[in-house]
Amino acid sequence: MPIISNANHDFSNLSASDDSSLDAIFTQIPETESVKGVYYQRAQFIRRPEDLLSVDHGLLAVINVGGNRYTFPWSTLEQFPLTRLGRLCGLSSPEEIAGVCDDYDETRREFFFDRSPSAFRVILNFLAAGKLRMLREMCVLSLHDELLYWGVEMTYMERCCKRKMYTRIEEMNEHERQEEEQRQRHALLRPPVEETRYRKFMNQLRDMVENPQSGLPGKIFACLSVVMVAVTVISLCISTMPDLREEEDRGECSQKCRNMFIVETVCVAWFSLEWILRFIQARSKLEFIRGPLNVIDAMAILPYYVSLVVDEDDPAMDHEKAGGTSYLDKLGLVLRILRALRILYVMRLARHSLGLQTLGLTVRRSTREFGLLLLFLCVAVTLFSPLVHLAESELTGVEDFSSIPASYWWAIISMTTVGYGDMVPRSIPGQVVALSSILSGILIMAFPATSIFHMFSKSYQDLKREHDRLFKEECAAAAALAAASGEGQEGSEDFPPPGLRHMCPDTESTCSLESLLENGVEANQRSHSPRLPAGAF
Repeated sequence: MPIISNANHDFSNLSASDDSSLDAIFTQIPETESVKGVYYQRAQFIRRPEDLLSVDHGLLAVINVGGNRYTFPWSTLEQFPLTRLGRLCGLSSPEEIAGVCDDYDETRREFFFDRSPSAFRVILNFLAAGKLRMLREMCVLSLHDELLYWGVEMTYMERCCKRKMYTRIEEMNEHERQEEEQRQRHALLRPPVEETRYRKFMNQLRDMVENPQSGLPGKIFACLSVVMVAVTVISLCISTMPDLREEEDRGECSQKCRNMFIVETVCVAWFSLEWILRFIQARSKLEFIRGPLNVIDAMAILPYYVSLVVDEDDPAMDHEKAGGTSYLDKLGLVLRILRALRILYVMRLARHSLGLQTLGLTVRRSTREFGLLLLFLCVAVTLFSPLVHLAESELTGVEDFSSIPASYWWAIISMTTVGYGDMVPRSIPGQVVALSSILSGILIMAFPATSIFHMFSKSYQDLKREHDRLFKEECAAAAALAAASGEGQEGSEDFPPPGLRHMCPDTESTCSLESLLENGVEANQRSHSPRLPAGAF
């Protein structure tokens, strides 16, 4: 019915700013009760405590969840007998009530549950409207725990919410299982209380070489390693300057050349020492030699020693040098190529950089996206190369696009928006094809970019979280070990706590965050990527 009746009223003395002047009008209007829907019949939120006085406890059950009171018809609760609220219908003794709820007020006949009131909104909506849906602002795992507590089955949940919850639960269970396995491995591999001096020395050496966070020696060792890598890269760049190359071709060696040789010798000596120390501290020598990063280190070191052994100025080979294809000329070319492999020392920075570890983990996790990107590019190149060849070579006779394979280069450069300009379409049809290829390339490159970016962000968070977790676990383990040994401050002078000593069960060597995530979150995605040391950033 209308709020204001058809009666004639004088509104001249009424004020919009004073609500009390309108009371006389609204009190004269007869009110009728609105017919409420099924939703309000099945559950209702009680806002004021005095409203409990008018509750018919024979028909309604008063439920208090975290301080919020609700009334449910007993008939509604009887429809869900397997839920915790449905079990309230058949309770009679205080012992039975105490087994279902946390507390019970006999005077008010109110059942109290010490649970989250925000999570109960999902249960309330299910009991009242029959719809079980997730809340966007609520944790999936927390909601799952609440559903288990209230006895609501997952079969009632909507399909979209159910898929999201099951996926998150499986990920969390797998992560917890891998964490438990890792704790058991750490417990088995943790050194005993009574250790020999040799084992103590090896543990200290392992911390210094593989774990910069273990103490001052580890930090100094890591800083020296990074400095040597930077010096090696700079010296490699300087060695390719024209004046040094001319001296090398003439067989001369100036003071600048000698200085470069001294710098290279010092860097190689440091890298050799580091490689030997890593080999000594490794528990499994075979696994150490098979490690990709260790193989790269050896490939970068060996050319220097080979060049010292081989004498390129051997007089016995002078008669072969005139031909330009002598054995030593070829060997010198090979040695120069191998020396260029010193640039591989840049890969060693991955041992000390969380960003590089994240980049490598993102590339491995995004192999499917990169595969799709490559597939899209191949299809587009195969499509536009014949078109531009037809438009330029067949119609206008331009020699740049002499064949379809020759047009592949132009299509790739155009679709990746590089545009070297060595091959340019001149005709109108060719320019139309070029415009189409460029626009297609922009769209194709943009498709997987968002997914790869999110994967990079997720990988960074996973590595950071794993590092923090391992740091806390190892600190707790070190404190427990020190307390069990009873050495206290006296024992710490001879054997400091092991810091962040993470050991892999297979290699018995220091394990990286990346390999831990392989064994944990990505247990099903096996990879042979290099294992990077943990906590080295």
